[in-house]
Amino acid sequence: MTTEDGRGDSQVSRRNVFGSGAGVAAAAIAASAALMPVRANAQAATSSKLQEILKRGKLIVGTGTTNPPWHFEDDTGKLVGMDIDMARLFAKGLFDDPGKVEFVRQGADARIPNLITNKIDIVAQFMTITPGRARQVAFTVPYYREGVGLLVLKDSKHKDYAQLKAAGAGATIAWMQNVDVETWTRMVLPDIKILQLESVDATFQSMNARRADVTASDQSTIRWLVSKFPNRYRDLGFGWLPNTYAFGVAQGDAIWLDWVNTQIHEAFMGVDFDYMKAAYMKWFGTELPTPKVGIPSEYGLT
Repeated sequence: MTTEDGRGDSQVSRRNVFGSGAGVAAAAIAASAALMPVRANAQAATSSKLQEILKRGKLIVGTGTTNPPWHFEDDTGKLVGMDIDMARLFAKGLFDDPGKVEFVRQGADARIPNLITNKIDIVAQFMTITPGRARQVAFTVPYYREGVGLLVLKDSKHKDYAQLKAAGAGATIAWMQNVDVETWTRMVLPDIKILQLESVDATFQSMNARRADVTASDQSTIRWLVSKFPNRYRDLGFGWLPNTYAFGVAQGDAIWLDWVNTQIHEAFMGVDFDYMKAAYMKWFGTELPTPKVGIPSEYGLT
């Protein structure tokens, strides 16, 4: 579960921009816009990030490089992963060409600063929605629900979560170092021994070396590993600590946000469903159910 948080605040209030002496002028501008909605909408459209991207001829996406199955470099150094596939889908929707995208490789702590300083158009980097981040960026509709899961070796004596819990202090769980590990573990495994390590890779290595009986990791990572190495790993089928992944865009641009939301929606429910279905299967081994024809399920009538 990703917990990194980018910092930065480029928010400037309308009051600070105009100052107290410009209140009348601001009110006049607002009134004028209200009387001329078509003109106001046209002005908004030409100033949107959407129009900027179309004019530029490419989409600029901020993403990471070290977190499979979301964003990582393959053996040739090419960026691949679920976030990369989604960025290419956006480029296809914008230009009818999935190749018209530029990736800015960035650390998790640069996600929000790069967005609010206009270095990138959108963050595609398994970004968890939090109220704190929502004060700085606008989140799209979700494209994945994450959680923490439990991964064991294929031949582990612990066949399911109940057996692991019953083992108590006779079992060890490996985690990447985090101040909340103790709390998170005791929610579901009150007696198990905890082994904290410096990286995600180190947690898997400790289990491979049988220093740990189980590894706690993002459920998406677990699904990817099990689908890639079915003879080595097994998912215990238990998860907790749900969190939501979405794309991040700069605040104050409803046109750009609406376009991205439309693309995501149609990837799950419409014309781009086959693309999303293939991506979910490739990276998570998950079969997306085909949307039913007829009454849209969004209305809750079926």
